[in-house]
Amino acid sequence: MTARRAWAEGRWTHPPVSSAADGDDLVVEAVAQSDAWRITSYGFVHDTEHALVAELGASEAVEVVFGCDFTAQFDQAGVFVRVDDETWVKAGVEFADGVPQVGAVVTLGVSDWSVAPVPEWQGQRVRVRVSRHGDALTVRAGVDGDELRLVRVAPFPAGVTAEAGPFLCAPSRPGLSVRFHEWSTGPADASLH
Repeated sequence: MTARRAWAEGRWTHPPVSSAADGDDLVVEAVAQSDAWRITSYGFVHDTEHALVAELGASEAVEVVFGCDFTAQFDQAGVFVRVDDETWVKAGVEFADGVPQVGAVVTLGVSDWSVAPVPEWQGQRVRVRVSRHGDALTVRAGVDGDELRLVRVAPFPAGVTAEAGPFLCAPSRPGLSVRFHEWSTGPADASLH
């Protein structure tokens, strides 16, 4: 069972253009060219994501539900888990090559990226769940209300303080607005299957 977090419990890693409560939802507008990436293949470091984070315990999961209404290359939202500038994971949906793609960027000094197309998620509410247990993060995602599917099992340092919560980035344009419907925490998943 998960406990809903209040939006006011988090702190922004980098302030967005705006964020405003709308009923139980939080509507956030991203700064143009905001992104999170570290070195691999491109050679640059981008550390300008908008993540609303609070502490994530060693055997805890975080879930975020958001509207997947992306139209521009690399529009993205989901869950961000952060230890420091060189140790973080972003998991969710990124609009790439004309379709929404579910995936994750895992950064342990340098970033990697994995994606899979999910065109049927466009216009839907999407739920992303990241469980922290031992030396790993387990990422699951799906249309809210459907069974979540395994996206990634990623290495993550044990015994460190981490923060997590909803995030968005707009690497290629101004004006990206994302409606977040839920941010919650609960026990980490007991197994991978």
